[in-house]
Amino acid sequence: MNIFVLLYNSGTDKEGIHSIELKGRTIVLMFEDKDDATRYCGLLEAQDFPLPSVEMIDIEEIKDFCIKLDYEFKLVEKNFVPKTAEDRLLISPPQKNLEVDDWGDDTNNKDKIDINTIKENLEKLL
Repeated sequence: MNIFVLLYNSGTDKEGIHSIELKGRTIVLMFEDKDDATRYCGLLEAQDFPLPSVEMIDIEEIKDFCIKLDYEFKLVEKNFVPKTAEDRLLISPPQKNLEVDDWGDDTNNKDKIDINTIKENLEKLL
């Protein structure tokens, strides 16, 4: 099954995949629908985050990648409706992001996501 992921510097030696940090876990987002992935890119760009490209890839390849790096993965299905605050992060990026320079750093300083940040992101959708 093919899914869509968000890649930075696609095809270069500095290629990176978009992920979110949640409760100390790194989660790679996979989108079933290309339009949903593209919309998520637009939300990232609105937060002045570098614009990733939407790339189609086999789901098993991403799962293997995540398992090797001890990352989690979440599939955002077409017509996904969030039921929890955590689910909302799958359709609207968190307010705080790692700087591009921090992508390679392996630190334990994780930003905590609070309810106000989630609320602000949801209000931006309206």
